[in-house]
Amino acid sequence: MDYQKVLEWMRLFNEKIKAKKDYLSELDTPIGDGDHGGNMARGMAAVMENLDGKDFEKASDVYKIVAMQLVSKVGGASGPLYGSAFMGMAKQAEDVSVVDLLTEGLAMIQKRGKAEKGEKTMVDVWIAVIEALKKDQLTNDVIWSAVEATKDIIATKGRASYVGERSIGHIDPGSYSSGLLFEAMLEAEVI
Repeated sequence: MDYQKVLEWMRLFNEKIKAKKDYLSELDTPIGDGDHGGNMARGMAAVMENLDGKDFEKASDVYKIVAMQLVSKVGGASGPLYGSAFMGMAKQAEDVSVVDLLTEGLAMIQKRGKAEKGEKTMVDVWIAVIEALKKDQLTNDVIWSAVEATKDIIATKGRASYVGERSIGHIDPGSYSSGLLFEAMLEAEVI
């Protein structure tokens, strides 16, 4: 995978996180602790600070920096989960398909967070994206339909599980930020 495309992907993801920072925190307020937007914005700012102006030999080097910055700068569960995803992707980054790359990222998220499909987490969006990619059918509509679908799920993992049935009617914030990640991936033409 071309590291330049990965850099563009991260640049676009950073822009989207900055633009939706307040909305991400609004999503997090009724079912979490209201800091997802601020945490992700801080983490992606650190990512960009560590990527800007540097030369890389391969995409895995970029993914490692992304992983380390997200783990160290993003609070709550999101930092370790996103960091684990990007660390898994760093291990797979050379000469694999985007499906294989994201599958490894998902595996690391699930290993860290113990979440399965249907538990109102970012896993729901990652699985939907990977399934669509396998069929060569990934579009923004597919991504945002998967994000929107989390609204109707009762949270059984993470902080949102504490509110039980009251989590219904709320989009999972990690799913929304994952939607931004995959929207940026399409725009950067990583696939």
